[in-house]
Amino acid sequence: MPPSMSSRRRTERGIILLMTALFLSVGIYAQNGYIHRLGIEGRPGYIFPTNSFLRGENIMRQRLSSAYSAHLKYSFQLRPGTAAECVYGGSYQGIGLGYFDFGNHSETGTPVALYVFQGARIARLTPRLSLNYEWGFGASFGWKPYDYFANPNNTVIGTKVNAYLNAGVHLNWILSPQFDLNIGATAVHFSNGNTQYPNTGLNTVDFKIGVVYNFNRNIEDMIWQSQPVPAPVFPRHVSYDLTLFGSWRRKAIDVAGGQVPAPGRYAVAGFCFAPMYNFGYKFRAGVSLDGVYDASANVYAKDYITPLDGGNEEDAFGTPPLRKQLSLGVSARGEWVMPYFTVGIGFGGNILHGGGDLQSFYQILALKIDMPHDTFLHIGYNLKDFHEPNYLMLGVGYRFNNKRSRLYR
Repeated sequence: MPPSMSSRRRTERGIILLMTALFLSVGIYAQNGYIHRLGIEGRPGYIFPTNSFLRGENIMRQRLSSAYSAHLKYSFQLRPGTAAECVYGGSYQGIGLGYFDFGNHSETGTPVALYVFQGARIARLTPRLSLNYEWGFGASFGWKPYDYFANPNNTVIGTKVNAYLNAGVHLNWILSPQFDLNIGATAVHFSNGNTQYPNTGLNTVDFKIGVVYNFNRNIEDMIWQSQPVPAPVFPRHVSYDLTLFGSWRRKAIDVAGGQVPAPGRYAVAGFCFAPMYNFGYKFRAGVSLDGVYDASANVYAKDYITPLDGGNEEDAFGTPPLRKQLSLGVSARGEWVMPYFTVGIGFGGNILHGGGDLQSFYQILALKIDMPHDTFLHIGYNLKDFHEPNYLMLGVGYRFNNKRSRLYR
């Protein structure tokens, strides 16, 4: 069944608007008082064979196992000799541009990704060598998606624009006041967040090697690398995050012989209210009350033979009453807090619900982006039972009783 072209376009516009907001948020903070950096990276990688298309059911009749990408990255880093650098491990954040080749241009394309990223030191091994982590999130453009007629083999990617996520570790070697060498590994995931079928996703693990040029780092900065500066005592306290979110999703329905996507897209809306205990500058944890309206919940197939006989496909699916589309859950939350960005995870279950699809154990991965006056942007993804994609969580939030001392601009 060919997917709706108008649905694809709406999905792509939504992802583009989301990425624009991300890039603007990074640009707000790229100011003086930081070390400004420009880096290049090469990443040969291995593609996980999670789909028949990747295992050889493609026009090449070959397994797609190798990937390669090249990256150009701008970032700004906390300057050594400050309390913020001591607390946040030389945190840096910026914007990257990546080019990807998966060895099958005719069916996957050669996408380009725009993304924000952040990294910091995990451990200092020597005065000039450290173990760092880095994550990135953005959008990838230029895919050749699944098309019922023109590209039927590619059941991995369903849209021209897809989300791009990566996380990894690397060794950072300070070669000189201007140059750093990075060597490490990173895991990469591409998908459209279940906003369009198909959405199997593409996953790789990459070896990376890169060079970073530091425009305004000097000898004094290198000396400060080995001289930690104490930060003010952190005021431990409980803060309260209220988040409102919404998105859209597609839904697969069980029918005789397998699953088929229900026609159209379904709205999702909800809230999270989370009291969080702030243990220190970099970590807080608590519980969250999660309320969700999911218009796709418990949608069912009445008689899927109807559309095959020339009937209206929408008539083949039934919509349950509202009470079977509402849920209220409780989740345990933990958040890693860094300058400008907070990465959080949650594990929870619905305690009040309409049964069926909503009787589930769910997981949440979320990114919060600091905005003025204790507000934040929220980008999250909800999974069911660790493997089944549910929906995106795109929203805004406000933090009450925030007593966190700000060590950076």
